[in-house]
Amino acid sequence: MIVILDFGSQYTQLIARRLREIGVYSEIFPYNVSKNEIHSHVFSVDKVEGIILSGGPSSVLEPDSPTVSLEFLEEFGVPILGICYGMQLICKLKGGKLEKSKFREYGYTELEIVSNSKLFRGVPNSIVVWMSHGDSVVKLPDSFKTVAITRNGIIASAEDEKNKIFCVQFHPEVFHTQYGKEILKNFAFEICNLNGNWSVEKFIEYNEKEIKNFVGDRDVVMAVSGGVDSTVMAVYLSKIIGNKLIPIFVNTGLLRMNEEEEVIENFKSLGIKVRYIDASEEFLYALKGIKDPEEKRKIIGRKFVEVLFKDIKESDILAQGTLYPDVIETSSVKGPSATIKTHHNRVKEIRQLEKEGRILEPFKFLFKDEVRKLGKVLGIPDRILNRHPFPGPGLAVRIIGDVNYEKLNILRKVDKIFIDNLKNEGFYDKVWQSFAVLLSDKAVGVMGDERSYGYVVVLRSVDSVDGMTADWSRLPYDFLNKVANEIIREVHEVTRVVYDITSKPPATIEWE
Repeated sequence: MIVILDFGSQYTQLIARRLREIGVYSEIFPYNVSKNEIHSHVFSVDKVEGIILSGGPSSVLEPDSPTVSLEFLEEFGVPILGICYGMQLICKLKGGKLEKSKFREYGYTELEIVSNSKLFRGVPNSIVVWMSHGDSVVKLPDSFKTVAITRNGIIASAEDEKNKIFCVQFHPEVFHTQYGKEILKNFAFEICNLNGNWSVEKFIEYNEKEIKNFVGDRDVVMAVSGGVDSTVMAVYLSKIIGNKLIPIFVNTGLLRMNEEEEVIENFKSLGIKVRYIDASEEFLYALKGIKDPEEKRKIIGRKFVEVLFKDIKESDILAQGTLYPDVIETSSVKGPSATIKTHHNRVKEIRQLEKEGRILEPFKFLFKDEVRKLGKVLGIPDRILNRHPFPGPGLAVRIIGDVNYEKLNILRKVDKIFIDNLKNEGFYDKVWQSFAVLLSDKAVGVMGDERSYGYVVVLRSVDSVDGMTADWSRLPYDFLNKVANEIIREVHEVTRVVYDITSKPPATIEWE
């Protein structure tokens, strides 16, 4: 296996994802983990074969910045790869010199490979990479050589080949870096000499044993939304624990058009009996007048717990389809990363249940594509597995500002027009996620030769492989024009349609 030490990067889980993608098992640990803790965590693994130090939001020049000792790293006697903050920390520990960058490199950056390296075997001499750093290494440790530099003259990669220590200032794990996967492959296969025989099926096999041991004789309550994550989770858990699973579909009033009927029918076709609760009035009353997105998420999370546990025994477990992106965007799974937003399934009440040993999250270290792979193994139809991601808080976080019946009805109509057109024109399965957003501001328009004043809606469509990074979809202009005209023609409350062309990062996929 390869151990990843987390220094708080928002991309740490992507490193693990990329490694598992190439058949290499990896686990993430906080930077201050002990050797014994590492060995007590791993399963079906006898030996650590490599260590990766992640990026992070801190500066190694700060006095209290996260660190690790050279003795700890060298104790394993395995190759080491430092990424971004990890590179800077290694160079600092080894006696190099760092300074605040004159050129703060963020986003796409060109680099040139100036020295041969196993890490860049098969990679062109000039590539575009994803940078995110404010400090730079200006003098390498004595045993290191420069491998690559950026067009700004900043050291982008360095290594101590004799001691098998490799460093990159950029992020090879993100989708935006060219040949990023090849670089990680070279580290795993050429440098660590691993064979790539890990698979999702092996993780699932281990997970089943863990679930049975954790559940014991208790019942497992699970909120199902009909999305990919909760559907696969429900089918998966039902095969492991049978009738101990109690799937509950809560209609929050924040669903898309006709979604409740579709969800119930889908579960029926999968042979899963779902308990239906219509709590739409409760949710909308609780959200009345609330504009802050963080508060909306927290209210929805608390209301979910309240609704689910009205008639549930105190010993029961709550199962959640939490994935890697959900966890890392709230706070680091096992390290000190900065919070971007609170997810509805990480609110205070959920944390309390977690402390009581009543939260089951078998998928929290999986990405969406891995869940879909599991769904295929379980025989779930593609029409369900290929559904675009839908946020747990539903349309509440796609309406900017306060939520009410009028805005929900407007957004449902707009969203249906957009999605129906994507499906009819063959684009739905070609993009990662598409949806509409209703803004709180209004804009002037002209309807039937008269001046009108209506809502602004945003169409959002992105391409991604895992949801951690994403690029905006280049949908044809003619298609966007057709959709916009149809929205304006059929949804009279809307006077303006815009298309979001912001990638993630710097934006998130959802607007709230």
